[in-house]
Amino acid sequence: MNTDLKVNGKVVVADFEPRLTLVELLRDIVGLTGTKVGCDTAQCGSCVVQLNGSSVRSCAVLAVQAAGGEVVTIEGLSEDGELNALQTALRDAHGTQCGFCTPGMVMSLVDLLRTNPNPDEREIRSWLTGNLCRCTGYHSVVRAVLQLVAGSADPAERETAR
Repeated sequence: MNTDLKVNGKVVVADFEPRLTLVELLRDIVGLTGTKVGCDTAQCGSCVVQLNGSSVRSCAVLAVQAAGGEVVTIEGLSEDGELNALQTALRDAHGTQCGFCTPGMVMSLVDLLRTNPNPDEREIRSWLTGNLCRCTGYHSVVRAVLQLVAGSADPAERETAR
């Protein structure tokens, strides 16, 4: 099957089998390995990307379902190699440890901040229920988002986190 889609702002034309998942397309064909494959059953959240502006588990989406769409991966968040405001807040609050779940968690949080620019702790924790992390305990992740939305970061930088 031959289709095209936009990945991180660039048009990708690919030929693949109809059974190929979006995460396989991103990692194996496009070469963007920031999106992780954890459980391969849409339960861990490691593979979350943005598809047409909403977070999706890319292991549960067929690549053909993304045809003609726009995909943003963790690699698409930075500009000129610089971390965005959310990534910087996570780094500064020690919100990551091993880093395996981090791309999916960041992509989920980008969606949260897009839909609710001022979430409280309960909303952040609720939003993160779809992202499994065995290292952080989520406390520093939640703290980072709360600091970001409270204005600890420059308002212009907060906009780039969304």
